[in-house]
Amino acid sequence: MTSISTDVPQAAVLPLKKRKYRHPNDVNPAAHFAINLLFVGYSLLCLLPILLVLAVSFSDERVIALHGYSLLPEKFSLDAYAYLWSDREQILRSYGVSIVTTLAGSAVGLLMTAMFAYPLARGDFSFRTFFSFFIFITMIFNGGLVPWYLIYTNVIDLKDTMLALIVPGLLLNGFSVIMVRTFFQTTIHPSLIESANIDGAGEMRIFFRIVLPLSLPVMATIGLFYTLGYWNNWFNSMVFINDDKLINLQYLMYKAMVNLQVLFANAQSGSGSGVTDLANQPNETVRMAMCIVGMGPIVLAYPFFQKYFVKGLTIGAIKG
Repeated sequence: MTSISTDVPQAAVLPLKKRKYRHPNDVNPAAHFAINLLFVGYSLLCLLPILLVLAVSFSDERVIALHGYSLLPEKFSLDAYAYLWSDREQILRSYGVSIVTTLAGSAVGLLMTAMFAYPLARGDFSFRTFFSFFIFITMIFNGGLVPWYLIYTNVIDLKDTMLALIVPGLLLNGFSVIMVRTFFQTTIHPSLIESANIDGAGEMRIFFRIVLPLSLPVMATIGLFYTLGYWNNWFNSMVFINDDKLINLQYLMYKAMVNLQVLFANAQSGSGSGVTDLANQPNETVRMAMCIVGMGPIVLAYPFFQKYFVKGLTIGAIKG
């Protein structure tokens, strides 16, 4: 029997070229500087409108009328904030109403959305198709404004109550439910639920102890949507609330702006010293001051949710 030689000629073996390992963080200094400069410029572009609004709110109304807007106040003035602060008790009360409705509505709405989306993500839920179709229909059709108003005023009787500012916002948003359901389907592996069932955990314990902690990114996203929606909502106060003690901050700012527009419109059709006195009252600066007062607390929500975005991205994995 002849043996097949497996020896390779020495000349056929070519020396392998050593590949230089390059760390991902080892970036060209010039490129690193250019990337940082690009993001710094983009951040400044995002901050410029806020700085402009802040500068105009601290400017004198007559200077704004003569020279227009500028990033630095040509003449510093607190007249706009003094005008708003003239009714400080109402402002503080409306702040409290906005904070309570935002916290309560966002927490309950987020919980309802997650609890509705979780069964839709389960393959063993018998009525998953029916409820998915039900959510899809609500994204296309709605009952209209008049039936919506009659249900909350005549059937549920929520007029002139704090619940009138919370309950209408709890109507499940179909897009949010589908987003959370998709996240559950693509992130929460069925083996995790099966393992928890084998260990004797019930459905509620699985949902609160396993599913929700692993879903912090989507929970933070939907929670941010609810927070912005409740904080910026002024329509419910206008429709359901007649008591000034229960109106929220956004509707209070809206009423102040409308009152100013009416006063200036009436002044333009008249004459005399009343028109001159009204012309000295802040108008444009008050609008900018309203923006600063209204967005103050909601700015604090972004770092809070960003914390949970980062934390949620690093939580949990399926181990074999």
